[in-house]
Amino acid sequence: MHAMQYEITLPADYDMGVIRKRVADKGHLLDAHPGLGLKAYLVRERGHQGSPVNQYAPFYLWRTAEGMNSFLWGPGFRGLSADFGRPTVHHWLGAGLARGSAAEAAETDGTAGTAGTAEAAPTTATRDTVRLPEGVDPAEAVERALAELPARPALHTAAVAVDPSRWELLTLALWHGPAPADVPGARYQVLHLSRPELDRLPAGRHW
Repeated sequence: MHAMQYEITLPADYDMGVIRKRVADKGHLLDAHPGLGLKAYLVRERGHQGSPVNQYAPFYLWRTAEGMNSFLWGPGFRGLSADFGRPTVHHWLGAGLARGSAAEAAETDGTAGTAGTAEAAPTTATRDTVRLPEGVDPAEAVERALAELPARPALHTAAVAVDPSRWELLTLALWHGPAPADVPGARYQVLHLSRPELDRLPAGRHW
């Protein structure tokens, strides 16, 4: 599993309705993309949930490197780069995955390539990143992060991943309804979820 995110920070007076329309018009295009576990179309709006910026920041969990490559070298990312400038793409190696009860409800809907029923679809997300200091065993840090993944009814999916170039540990969680106040990290709204191969990503530790 590979985790990936790019962040497009927009002007303070930017009309975020433009991003919402873009997602509404184009979000379905990855609903059946080969090799994609999920893409969460994330946004932050200045002044909402403490965000200091307007930002479009989609997050991906890739089941295969081939799927990730086909997106990055394909027309979708090319079009985004033409509209907003080519963003820096952050990449982490997947270390573990947890499915919540909301995701299980979505899978029983039987609709391929969608988030399932409206009741189960994630509407918010949290993303927490921490640097692993020298002397901290990365494997132990990952084990702790996996053990601390929140097992709550509102959880849809949570992933733990590591960027070994910076020894950065990431935890991303998708929630149905408001994200719990005690969960750390930046807050996002989820405008759409593409999940063509989420059920093919194994739960638990990924090594």
